Amino acid sequence: MKTTQRSAWRRVTFVSLMIGLAACDSTSGFSAPEEQVLAPGVDLDAEARNEGADTVEVGHRLISAGEYELAIRSFNRAALNRGRLDAEILSGLGTANLALGRLGQAETLLRRAVAQDDAQPVDFNNLGVLLMEQDKTNEAVQYFRRAFALSNGENIAIRDNLRLALAKSENSVTPEVQKSSEYKLVRRGRSDFVIRATP
Repeated sequence: MKTTQRSAWRRVTFVSLMIGLAACDSTSGFSAPEEQVLAPGVDLDAEARNEGADTVEVGHRLISAGEYELAIRSFNRAALNRGRLDAEILSGLGTANLALGRLGQAETLLRRAVAQDDAQPVDFNNLGVLLMEQDKTNEAVQYFRRAFALSNGENIAIRDNLRLALAKSENSVTPEVQKSSEYKLVRRGRSDFVIRATP
């Protein structure tokens, strides 16, 4: 009797196992019928890249609107979406912090931005503006020169910043030069932002 029960249980277990194996695919769980056409999957990486680009653009617009704290949040979100801090995001964060008067944080971020392979002329320019704010005129001139060269001399704001910084370094004892100087933060793309030099 016990042998018969064991045989019956073995058959039930075997049949259940075979049904389960027939329903499962060894790689993906359940198999689809052969004639069924599967829709292509969503490219999550592409969506994240697009969302990263959008949040960067939002960050730039918020800077233009004077919403610097919101811009920082947007750039941080873009960094999460992209999975890295590239020169554009670092520069955006640095520019927003500079506009908020957080010179130490801004300097760290902008120096990291210009160290990246994808650094743009505006990144060197904005670091130059920060250095002018800290009265580091000679170092600022070097960054303005680099920005001017990388932009092939075509960016008017960068040219003006270089001219003003050179005038200040040559006439550092003349108070009129300091009072009349305006240095422009440059956004990647369109707008310029003006920061008055500290007297």
